[in-house]
This record gives sequence, structure tokens and C-alpha cells, in this order.
Amino acid sequence: MSIAIIGVGNIGRALAEALIAVGEPVVLAATQPPRALAKELGHLASAATTAEAIEACDVLILAVWFGVARALIERHKSQLVGKVVVDPSNPIAVADQGQFSRTLPADVSAASIIAASLAPGTHYAKAFSTLNAEVLEQDTNHTPEHVVVFYATDDEQAQTAVEKLITAVGFTPLKAGGLDAAIRLEAFGDLSGKVFDLGGARSALLT
Repeated sequence: MSIAIIGVGNIGRALAEALIAVGEPVVLAATQPPRALAKELGHLASAATTAEAIEACDVLILAVWFGVARALIERHKSQLVGKVVVDPSNPIAVADQGQFSRTLPADVSAASIIAASLAPGTHYAKAFSTLNAEVLEQDTNHTPEHVVVFYATDDEQAQTAVEKLITAVGFTPLKAGGLDAAIRLEAFGDLSGKVFDLGGARSALLT
């Protein structure tokens, strides 16, 4: 499974570091190829343009703001066909005082908009939107495999890939449901911003 990450902010960097720590090569892309970061992360990291990163991967993690993700998909829609797109984005804005607010109606998920914008033949999953970078950066010696990463998808190929990805970085994958459940994983959703073990996560899904 070849992996590319678009976006090298807190989430993108945390996932890149976690993957590299377990021996997974990662291609990194941003507005400009992040060569300095790739060099810092070592020989398993490489920097590329967005188009190059998409071409090189089977699984693409869009670790960017929701609006940026929509623009990237529109620009590279045909190139994404056949790829698995993993989307951690949240539909949020940050006020001057640092307060977060949703940018979509309460009953509309970012996942539904992203999924609808993808071309047929693209495989999509919502994942990594519930945990912050500090949790994702946990050392594997602290047994993060007991921490659940929820995901949502209607696509079997995306499900297989995202479960492998979550397991590779040392966490426990748990499907929250199809894309209609994705809103629970996004900012202000009932599963967002909380750390669950498997028992607690299964109980939370039933509420």
C-alpha cells in the first residue's frame, strides 16, 4: 500500500511520523513540495507536487482544511479515480478569539459534500477526524492500539485500505457506519474530540 499525504500541518505531520515510525514510506505534498520536512523525517519520506503525490499512491490522505480539500478534488478529479481517498477534514472556521464554529448546516456533513464531488471509481472514507494530533503522536510504547480511530465509508475497497492504515499506525479501527454516520465523526459530532477504547467506542455507537 503506497501512501501520500497532502498537507503537512498538525494532522498530516503526525500521520506521516507515525507511518514512518513503523517503516511505511510516505510521499508528502503541500502548496510547495515540503522538502525540508521530508529530509527531517528521513529516507522513508519524500516530497512531491500534489499531482506527483497522487500519481505515486494507492491511498491519499487529504490532511487539509475542508475548503482546500474541495478545491484539490475539483482540480485533480480524474487523477483520483481508482485511488482510495481518506478524508480527516472538519467543516470549521476559527474566529479571531480562537473559537471554532461549523461552516455547514448541522445536518450536513463535510463527508457528504466531498464524496459527492468525487468522480465515479474513486474510493472514499472519512477517518482521523475525531482525534487531535497530540493523540495521533502517541508513542507506540504507550499502547495506542487500545485507542479507537473511527471511520465511515460505503466503499469496500476504502474500508479495507483505511483499516490497514489505522492498524499500521497502531490504533484500533472501528467502522461507525456508512457515510450517513460521518457527521458523528466531524467537529461537534458526538464521537468527535473524545478518546475511546474499543468497549467504550462500541457503546458510544449505540447511543
